[in-house]
Amino acid sequence: MNFPYLVRFQPVLLSLFRFITGLLLFQYGVAKLFKFPVLPYFANIPPLIYAAGTIELVLGALLMIGLFTRLAAFILSGEMAFAYFMGHMLKGDTPVFLPLLNGGTAAILFCFACLYLSAAGGGSVSADAAMGKD
Repeated sequence: MNFPYLVRFQPVLLSLFRFITGLLLFQYGVAKLFKFPVLPYFANIPPLIYAAGTIELVLGALLMIGLFTRLAAFILSGEMAFAYFMGHMLKGDTPVFLPLLNGGTAAILFCFACLYLSAAGGGSVSADAAMGKD
C-alpha cells in the first residue's frame, strides 16, 4: 500500500525520532553518572561504564536539541556497537551472540537508530535545521 499523504509528516517524525532516541540515551547517562534513578546495575560502575555514561549524557543531549546531529549520532552508534560486543556478547566465559540471551537488545536498537540518524540528519525541527547546517 502506498500512503503519499503521510510523506508530509516525515521531516517532523524524523525530528521526533531523533528527540526520543536522544532522551532515552540521556536517561542512561543520568542513571550511570548521577545514580538517578537508583538502579542496582549501575551501583558500582567501572571507569569504562562511567565514560560511556558521559558520552550518553552529552551526546544524548545534543541529539535531543538536534545540534551536531550527524556527528553525535555516529559516535553514539559506535559506542552502542562497542557496548553490545564488549558488555553483552562477551559477558561471561563464552560469547553469547543472541540478544535475547545476553541482554543486548537495547544496545543493538540504539546502534542502528543512531546509525540511521547519522545518515538522515536531525529533521526539520532541530538546531541544525535552524542554523541551516542540515
